[in-house]
Amino acid sequence: MGIRRVTSGMRPTGSMHLGNLHGALDNWVRLQNDYDCFFFIVDWHALTTPGGGDAVGYENVGRLRENVVEMAIDWVAAGLDPGKCAIFIQSHVKEVAELHLLFSMITPLGWLERNPTYKEMVLGYKIEHPSYGLLGYPTLQAADILAYKGEFVPVGKDQEAHVNMTRDLAQRFNSLFGRDVFPITEVLLTEIPKVPGIDAADKKMSKSSGNYIALAHDEAATAERVRIMFTDPVKIRKNDKGHPDGCVVYAFHGFYNKAEQPLVRGECEAGLRGCVDCKKRLAERMNEALRPIRERRRDLAAHPGRIRDILIDGAGKARDAARATLDEVRDAMNLPPKDGI
Repeated sequence: MGIRRVTSGMRPTGSMHLGNLHGALDNWVRLQNDYDCFFFIVDWHALTTPGGGDAVGYENVGRLRENVVEMAIDWVAAGLDPGKCAIFIQSHVKEVAELHLLFSMITPLGWLERNPTYKEMVLGYKIEHPSYGLLGYPTLQAADILAYKGEFVPVGKDQEAHVNMTRDLAQRFNSLFGRDVFPITEVLLTEIPKVPGIDAADKKMSKSSGNYIALAHDEAATAERVRIMFTDPVKIRKNDKGHPDGCVVYAFHGFYNKAEQPLVRGECEAGLRGCVDCKKRLAERMNEALRPIRERRRDLAAHPGRIRDILIDGAGKARDAARATLDEVRDAMNLPPKDGI
């Protein structure tokens, strides 16, 4: 058996934040060394919700192209290597749209209506009139994965259910047409660290909440975001005994200052460390760690042709894989061949 294939994508939200870096990108960078990886920016998926404010959607497409480029820059700056993985834009592979259409012919409506993700998105985005595209989101997602015969999707334990529709559709297609065209995709369970927002240890970092630190932030902006991080509200003075478990600053020491984290805890609990000094130390270590990524990011932003070429090359590889899959699909469904009857 050759190298197994991993597929995964992200909606184009623009520049990545630390939650994206530690929650997904760090893992992707590791996976590219051991798997045949296809990583794509899902611009069609972005159009399944209305958008608004800074969020792209079908009512707010103004920054869609810019967001795609910003995301691609961050992916490469964070360590994705186009020599090791395919990096591309979803809509640049039209075979995915064809597979989505064909999957929609065999997808029971009840599967889509009962899908918990659909209900979560309607409530989360406060969508008054959900679109056909949103209801069919899982079918398009399955096409994203199965067009490339993705064998694994890297997810955390809480996201395992999101891959179930893809598995069900692959099994249904193979059963209906009597051929094992598609693999039964498995989840590649990974430990995804919880990255808190700067405003509370129990809140997730997100752009929509505004509680993030972006890879695009410079060192001064990062230090300012650290300065306003939520800390223990009962620790007013340096010699007050603190409670680090509820402190955002302490949580980020775990990401950027792991060796000193036990010392940070001990001094905080004993009233020997003040929050101001603790934040300054964190900002120093955070900026040190992010400096190489930001330097690569500036270089890529200054040479947009590099990102364009990476996306074009990645789409070419993806199209080759997807065309081969669609040839099998069309043959299994007894559709007329494209080169004649």
